[in-house]
Amino acid sequence: MSQKVRIKLKSFDHNLVDKSAEKIVKTVKATGAVVSGPIPLPTHKQIFTVLRSTFVNKKSREQFELSSYKRLMDIYSSTSKTIEALMKLELPSGVEVEIKA
Repeated sequence: MSQKVRIKLKSFDHNLVDKSAEKIVKTVKATGAVVSGPIPLPTHKQIFTVLRSTFVNKKSREQFELSSYKRLMDIYSSTSKTIEALMKLELPSGVEVEIKA
């Protein structure tokens, strides 16, 4: 098989992304493939400004921030055993995984 597999992880919690990246690296290294990463990609922040009251006090506002954290990993010299181990891997529910072969 011996092709490059790219894995992108995305989540709103940086702890979940780091733990799942660590799990993936451990399982891939156990199968004998080479891993480069996890490479942290820039954090995307969305800031929402909301008025505190509905009718008066325009100057009184509240701000909320939503950050999304991303990690990138490349797997080289992968075998069918590596792909099988990745498919069986249990990751937390707050993590979005995108795999490109």
